[in-house]
Amino acid sequence: MVLELAQQAPIIVRIAPKTDPTGLGAVLLDALGLTGALVVGALLAGALVAGILFLIRSRKPLDH
Repeated sequence: MVLELAQQAPIIVRIAPKTDPTGLGAVLLDALGLTGALVVGALLAGALVAGILFLIRSRKPLDH
């Protein structure tokens, strides 16, 4: 019985290398897309506030 256990073939387990489903390029492109959207939103909000301030100040003269 002991002799039979010693002569068994070894069990080999192969672990496949893990591949990342999203590459570095896709992550950078997504980050730049999000950053670009935030920059465009900030520019539009700034232009809107500047336009409102311009209209308010052009209609009512300053009393210095």
